[in-house]
Amino acid sequence: MNFKKHFLLIFILLTTLTFGQETQEKSEVYKMTLQEAIDFAMDSAYANINAQQDVAIAIKKKWETTADGLPQINGQVNYENNPKLSVTPLPGELIGEPGTTVPVSFGNKHNMNASARLDQLIFDGSYIVALQAAKTFLEYSANNKLKTEYEVRTNVITAYGNVLLSKNSIDITENNLDNAENNLDETQKIFENGLAEEEEVEQLKITTQQLKSQLNNAKRMHEIAKESLNMVLGLPVEAEVILLDELEILATQNILETDASEDFKLEETVDFKIAKNLVEQRDLEFKLEKSKALPTLSAFVNYGATSFGDEFNFFESGKDWYEFSTIGVSLSVPIFSSFQRHSRTQQAKMELEKAEVQKEQAINEIKRTYNAAKSEMTYATENFEISKDNLNLAERISHKNEIKFKEGLASSFELRQAQVQLYQAQNEYLQSMLNVINAKAELEKIKNKPLQN
Repeated sequence: MNFKKHFLLIFILLTTLTFGQETQEKSEVYKMTLQEAIDFAMDSAYANINAQQDVAIAIKKKWETTADGLPQINGQVNYENNPKLSVTPLPGELIGEPGTTVPVSFGNKHNMNASARLDQLIFDGSYIVALQAAKTFLEYSANNKLKTEYEVRTNVITAYGNVLLSKNSIDITENNLDNAENNLDETQKIFENGLAEEEEVEQLKITTQQLKSQLNNAKRMHEIAKESLNMVLGLPVEAEVILLDELEILATQNILETDASEDFKLEETVDFKIAKNLVEQRDLEFKLEKSKALPTLSAFVNYGATSFGDEFNFFESGKDWYEFSTIGVSLSVPIFSSFQRHSRTQQAKMELEKAEVQKEQAINEIKRTYNAAKSEMTYATENFEISKDNLNLAERISHKNEIKFKEGLASSFELRQAQVQLYQAQNEYLQSMLNVINAKAELEKIKNKPLQN
């Protein structure tokens, strides 16, 4: 009975601890500024994790290539069991019985040998080229990782901005809905007292219904934006992330931090480095094909021992083992391949020429992308200022029309027009702030701004 009570108590305790741990994990809240979100993604974003693995693989690949030219030692143990030995007929004259044949078994029922072989490459032109190629591949992997980090940073900035945009959109729409409902209530009372037309009430109902629909959609978009941000950060989609920066402040900071006179160094961009890596890789592949016409020289040492008998007693003390050893060199000289090597060499040369063209294309594409990003940043900045001024004007117009409507100097149709203009100006202003942030992020990605502040 006591055992059952103790068991039940332990079970309840473990269940409580497990449930508490799961609840704590699910309720974990992340609070991040934009820069903190970027720093977080550098370690946890799925793309960054895979890019880091690619670098680690390249490091291992480099050592794998290096090891091809280092001593290779392999051991081997062979055992043979011959239950039925082969029989060879011999002439009977050997045992004094002419005209007959005598069956004789050769060999032993049990045979075992153990050996170790050391191989050492002395000269191979392709090995030297392979070492250089492994180094180039490592550089390419490192540059590709850096490119991935720049892309992740841009994605984080975009996703972070989208969450702020959707949250601001909810706040503004809720405020607009409150005002619209107040106007509707007041107009409804005036209509009931016979001092307003039914059409005015209906116009305000249309505005209210549209705002409710927009609010519901804004809330749905906000949830989608939060899940997208979590994906970019490498977090579960259900994780709670609280954003500490404000959209308007970020937009203003991005404008102030943009230096139009800053020099653009094309050779330092990661896209140029990757294009250069590709040319180097193709050049090494061309050299590799040419090196295959060179001779290959290697040396080896083989040492072992063998034993045999009619019983399996190889591990007993006193068993005879007969040693053997071999030392040698091997020289392989390519003589004629029916122009196969020549064909491969020409293919590699053509691939090198293609890589040179791709590099030139990449240079022009980098220049074009930079000019487009710089132009987009200029436009986003100008549009931000214009949208801000337009919003102030729309707010004043809407406020004046609301006063006129309440005083009977404006119709509900005129009020609705002013409100629609205000809602449009609000959305344009929100979008202009996000455009500034995104344009600055694209410009920084092209210019390869350092990832850490």
